[in-house]
Amino acid sequence: MSPLSFYKCLADDTRLKILLLLVTHKSLCVCDLIDALSLSQPKISRHLADLRKCNVVEAQRQGKWMYYQLHTGLPEWAQRVLKTTEQANQDYMQEAYNRLEHAMSNNCQETSS
Repeated sequence: MSPLSFYKCLADDTRLKILLLLVTHKSLCVCDLIDALSLSQPKISRHLADLRKCNVVEAQRQGKWMYYQLHTGLPEWAQRVLKTTEQANQDYMQEAYNRLEHAMSNNCQETSS
């Protein structure tokens, strides 16, 4: 992966936030990303498709859901860029983290009922 293609993939607010969420949560389904980013399913899916084309994320089916994670072949330098960006920009991501945490806690409560 060239640095140019990697940074082009990051050059969108939604794609960058998806990647930073995956840095901290390792694996998320589309529904988690919809909740975290307050965007529609088609918009999230389109950005995930772009990230898959860039070989930055990969998907794994678990039952009826697709779960996304950082691509296992992502170069170490690219992983470090994402981790450093996530750690240094908590304020940029805070709203998405809060919405995701809220959605996940509600899903757990619904599941345990």
